[in-house]
Amino acid sequence: EDLKVIWRQVPKVTGRGHYSHRLAFSPDGRYLFVSSGERQKFTPAQDLRTNLGKIIRLLPDGAPAPGNPFADKPSPTNQIWTYGHRNVLGLAFDPLGRLWGLEHGPKGGDELNLIKPGRNYGWPLVSNGDNYDGRPIPRHSTRPDLAAPAISWNPVIAPGNFIFYTGNKFPAWKGQALIASFAVPGIVRVRIEGEKASEEARYSLDNRIRQIVQGPDDAIWLLEDGPAPESGHLLRLTPAPAAN
Repeated sequence: EDLKVIWRQVPKVTGRGHYSHRLAFSPDGRYLFVSSGERQKFTPAQDLRTNLGKIIRLLPDGAPAPGNPFADKPSPTNQIWTYGHRNVLGLAFDPLGRLWGLEHGPKGGDELNLIKPGRNYGWPLVSNGDNYDGRPIPRHSTRPDLAAPAISWNPVIAPGNFIFYTGNKFPAWKGQALIASFAVPGIVRVRIEGEKASEEARYSLDNRIRQIVQGPDDAIWLLEDGPAPESGHLLRLTPAPAAN
């Protein structure tokens, strides 16, 4: 009932991949951030006349947010917060209120990025992976003018979404990023130190994990993704009981 479209990915293109379309409200509730994939078209990620391959900042009603890096430009450029993205499947604010994006790379080069306004994150100009057909892509280190990831993976972890854990059931994980992973499959735990990140551990599970959330009781909920209906479950993780 009362459906209202507040934002569209433009231009409309063919294909079925790299939509992104993750949503995150800022901690103060004033802004809505939207990840918009480059739809496997590569070059739109660098084209500021489109909102493909971008992270968008809007007001909750869908209007471009005042103070955006290109706020004086016509739509959709005035929506853009950052650009040069491939397929951002995770958007989350850390305990310090900073926005991070988790991004699928090509053959190698999955990335966790600290998202800063107006920055160019490099796709398809640079990557820490290569094209699926074997053609090399220049590495991030060759373009210091472009934003480099806080951490990247090669081979890939094939991430789903991620959270910053803030609960008390797993105190050693507090403040760290917990990433849903297709390739592990399971959870990848990452420590954040300033603007850099390092992998701490991997926890293997039976099936690919597409979604991870923290419950109101600080338990961790996981949504499996598998080829058959019986391989997809909703899982709740809590600490193992202490041994007597």
